Amino acid sequence: MKLEIKNHDDVLVVRLYESRLDSYIATEFRDEMDRLAKSSRSQIVLDLSGVEFVDSSGLGAIVTTQKRLGRERDLVICGANESVTRLFKLARLDKIFQIVTDVNEALAARSN
Repeated sequence: MKLEIKNHDDVLVVRLYESRLDSYIATEFRDEMDRLAKSSRSQIVLDLSGVEFVDSSGLGAIVTTQKRLGRERDLVICGANESVTRLFKLARLDKIFQIVTDVNEALAARSN
């Protein structure tokens, strides 16, 4: 699994370079995101622009990351394609996560 992590002031932007966030990589993804949540006080933007498919294991790993961040920090989702966005809506996770078009929009939302 390949992640790219960039620091933008008080925001970590994490881009997943995998076409699928499924049971094959969900545990590794969750563990890495857990490490990031514990080692930084930053907000996290998760860039899913390269991800074509997310299954329930992937969704679970994303939800676990938000839980690790606690109430004082948010996990913002960006770059999700139509089918991934539809899955978030179907699972009603669009009520929990802010879902935006791209990293620039996510960073702009943080500065408001």
